[in-house]
This record gives sequence, C-alpha cells and structure tokens, in this order.
Amino acid sequence: MCCSHRCFLLFVFFLASHSTATSRILPKISVTTSTILDVAGSIRKTKDAPSFQPNQQEEQSHTPSSPTSSFSLQLHSRASVRGNEHPDYKSLTLARFDRDSARVKSLMARLDLATNNITKSDLKPVITTMYTTEQQEIEAPLISGTTQGSGEYFTRVGIGNPAREVYMVLDTGSDVNWLQCAPCADCYHQTEPIFEPSASSSYATLSCDTPQCKALEVSECRNATCLYEVSYGDGSRTIGDLATDTLTIGSAKVDDVAVGCGHSNQGLFVGAAGLLGLGGGLLALPSQLNATSFSYCLVDRDSDSVSTVEFGSGFSPDAVVAPLLRNHRLDTFYYVGLTGISVGGEMLRIPRSSFEVDESGGGGIIIDSGTAVTRLQTGIYDSLRDAFVRGTADLEKSDGVAMFDTCYDLSAKATIEVPTVAFHFPGGNMLALPAKNYMIPVDSVGTFCLAFAPTASSVAIIGNVQQQGTRVGFDLANSLIGFSTNKC
Repeated sequence: MCCSHRCFLLFVFFLASHSTATSRILPKISVTTSTILDVAGSIRKTKDAPSFQPNQQEEQSHTPSSPTSSFSLQLHSRASVRGNEHPDYKSLTLARFDRDSARVKSLMARLDLATNNITKSDLKPVITTMYTTEQQEIEAPLISGTTQGSGEYFTRVGIGNPAREVYMVLDTGSDVNWLQCAPCADCYHQTEPIFEPSASSSYATLSCDTPQCKALEVSECRNATCLYEVSYGDGSRTIGDLATDTLTIGSAKVDDVAVGCGHSNQGLFVGAAGLLGLGGGLLALPSQLNATSFSYCLVDRDSDSVSTVEFGSGFSPDAVVAPLLRNHRLDTFYYVGLTGISVGGEMLRIPRSSFEVDESGGGGIIIDSGTAVTRLQTGIYDSLRDAFVRGTADLEKSDGVAMFDTCYDLSAKATIEVPTVAFHFPGGNMLALPAKNYMIPVDSVGTFCLAFAPTASSVAIIGNVQQQGTRVGFDLANSLIGFSTNKC
C-alpha cells in the first residue's frame, strides 16, 4: 500500500475517532428545541385555587389507562377533603415549598444514615417468607392532596373487614403502611372517623419475632406485641402497634397486609387517615402484594381531577423506558438510570457519572412522588439554569421566590415559547417535559419560576411537579421504569 493511501486512511480514522469522542460529550439529539407555555390558562387556574372546595360529584365510571389492567373502578371524584385554607395562591405556594423542603430534608437524612453505615440496631425508638397473595392486576384512585394540608398525593382504599374506606397519602419514599387508630392518645384531624381495630374481624397484632417486625427500621417489643415508630423530617411521626388486616384495593381484597396502627400521630398528614408506602422495602405495598409492577399518574396539583395507581399493569407501547436502579445501602428508593439533561436541544456539559450511585451508596437520582420540586446537584442545576436563562433572554425577569432563583414577570403575556427541558436515558431514549412542568406560577399576578432547585447533597431527586400528567411505571421484575405522557 502506498504512503499516500495509508495517510489518507489514517486521516479518515482520525476524523471518525474525533467525531465519536465529541459525540460522547455532546451527543446530537432529536428534540424540539422549544415548547409553548399557556400563561393565561395557568394564571386562571391560580385564581380558582384559593376558592377551591371539595368536589361533591357522584361516583362515575372509569376506564383504566392501561390496556392490560383487568380491574376498573368507580372513582371518587374528589380532589380534596378540606378545601383550601390559604387566602391567596402565593401563600399556598409558599406553604407547599415549606413542606417540600422538610420532605427533602427527611429523605437526605435517611440517605446519610445509610451511606454512613448506621443500621437499624443503631437507632433507638422514642417509645419507652412473609406474604401470600395471588399476583393480579389491581388499581386504585389517585387524587391530588395539595389542598389537604400535606403536599402529597392521596389514594382511596378500604381497610379491615368489613372494609372502611379512607384516604391515604401515597408515597414512593416510604415502606411502612400505617393509619390512625383508636384509642388515640395523640391524633391529628382526619376527614373520616378514626379506624377502630376492634370493629375489624381480620385485625391482628404482630408479635416481636415475626419477619414483619424484624423488617422495621425502628421497633420495640411490649407485652409480646411489636411496636413501630416512623418519623419524618418535617416533625411528623406515627407510633403504634404493627398489625395485619385486610386491605381492599378496587375490587380486590388482600388479607394479612402489615399495617401500623398508630395511636400517637402528628404532622402534615391532615385530612388523610394515614400513609401507603410504595417504596422498595419488604413492608411496602408492592412487596406485600407480590406485585411485579405498578404505576401511577399524578394529576395537576391544582386540579380536582383523579387518576389511578395500578398494580400489575405493563408499560404502554409508547412509553419512554429507562433502567430502574437500586441502592444496596437502602432499598426504599427508586433510582433512574439518567444519562443526561438537555435544554433547548443542547446537552448540558455534565459528566455521566453525576447520576450514578457510588460504592458508598451516595449519588444517583431518585424518582419520588412525595417531593414536589426536582433537586439537582448544585453544579448541574447551575448549568441547567444558565442554559435556560440564555434561551429566555427576551422575557422580563422577576425577583426570586423561596427556593427559586430564576423567575419571570409574565403578566403581560398570553403564551410564551421557552426552551424544552428533557431527560435522557440509555439507548437514546428521551423524555421531553411539558413547559407547565418546569415553568410554574407562584402567584396569581403572573410571576412564573423555573421549577428546579439546587441541592448540596450528592443525590438528586425527580419531583412530582416534573412528573405531573405522565404515567410512571415500575417494572420491578425487569428493573425498568417507563414514562408515558398524557396517560392519566
């Protein structure tokens, strides 16, 4: 082979190698660079929110969003049980932010304990093959709980035999299911009467040597009965007996579900009877149902609409699929295999390792139903914010609000065009967010803010504001997570 021909081949190889290396840093992506925000429509909704009252509609038929679901429900079309107690939308927003900050503090504290090798045996309570059910597809209604004083999402289930229907907070960041029980030494206000264990023929307390009791992070044994305690970062807590009872989800009855019967409870769960944990631990509902998959779709936080949480349903054909990862230090949280973020069609210059869980259990990005605003490590957040600001140079800036440092005065606008924000996953999969999921109103006079926030923690969180209107599915058997837009 002549020298000139060899040199030409080397030159071509160099160009190809250089192109490949560059594409790993800033890969070319196919995404709409901008998206439209309905400013006027968003402002109208904020003006309705302060006067929002519980919906009194009758039950109505519901067609499941998943074609594989074998159960349909008569949904309770009721977005709130208490109405709104805030005088205006800004005070409502600030209250949400306070709850959200407390929530994130709680999650980070739990992760810090895990990464520092602090185990259950190191935790002291303040108080002086487990389950069998046939695998089946089940769904229950999912209702926005922001006006109920919690900032969380609620689901309607039956507890006991005969079943008593109650509203429960839905939480992917918790494992222990619990509800307030009589006699109640210290209980917050809830809409329905407090659950009376003696009225349920299927209620039974658990002894201290049971697998369920041993799975608790914090427990104590008293009179041969297992006592549980769960504390949250905002000061909320629940203490009581660990028991089993029948849970009714839609048309399905599940016997012997481990549930905490709380006799001393306080915190921000006002309106709900308790909490259903959808985390990855042994006591969480998916594990107790032997579910190989589940999904939820979070309705708009200012809406009286309803959606569903479904167990046993598969992904829709158009779902954006990503790896579902776990942290060997703490099995509660669901991590997503994120590879990058783009703004306006341009990938941010951030290392892929930024979203990976390290050997100590630090790092990674959690998807959480209870956190409102997505938190990103400070450097990543700065990159996202700066890219967004460059793409919105024509918009009038406004002062920051609470955790938001990038806000705009859109009072004179009906619609605007903003850079598209998208999450990227292995295999070229991408989830482009609707503009309303990251440009949100914080008052009723036209102030909108970029709904991301920085965190000093090594762990990032995808919050429920960014998840709204998207069905999020967890394929536990195959370790996959799926995102299906407009599938509520």
